[in-house]
Amino acid sequence: MKIVIDTYAWIELLIGSERGAKVKEILSEADEVYTSDIVLAETARKFYREGTDEETISRWIETITDASVVTPIDPVIALEAAKCQSELIKDAKSLKQNTPSLFDAIVYATAKVKDCKMLTGDEHFRNLPDVLWIGK
Repeated sequence: MKIVIDTYAWIELLIGSERGAKVKEILSEADEVYTSDIVLAETARKFYREGTDEETISRWIETITDASVVTPIDPVIALEAAKCQSELIKDAKSLKQNTPSLFDAIVYATAKVKDCKMLTGDEHFRNLPDVLWIGK
């Protein structure tokens, strides 16, 4: 199985939560693991805002880069992200959810372009095809 892991899933793994244990299990069974480069920045931002020291953040980012292939945003992913963003916003409005971020759309687009399943617990993706959902 090929997977793209989003920020939500990486954070759960890094903090050692119960959902993180599920991420670890899925990682061990995956044939190919990808992470969009934007996830590195989003993960660092989250922990930095919470006051985590830079050394720990750097170590956690290294964990991500060691465990997956970091995939840059290229022209194909950029265009797919634009399409995904429109779809995600439309779905969120109909479900009365918060507006999904462009980060979300980029990660989902990466999964679509790479023909992977997306591993997440983000509510925006709960019922979408090719999503492995680990949320509450």
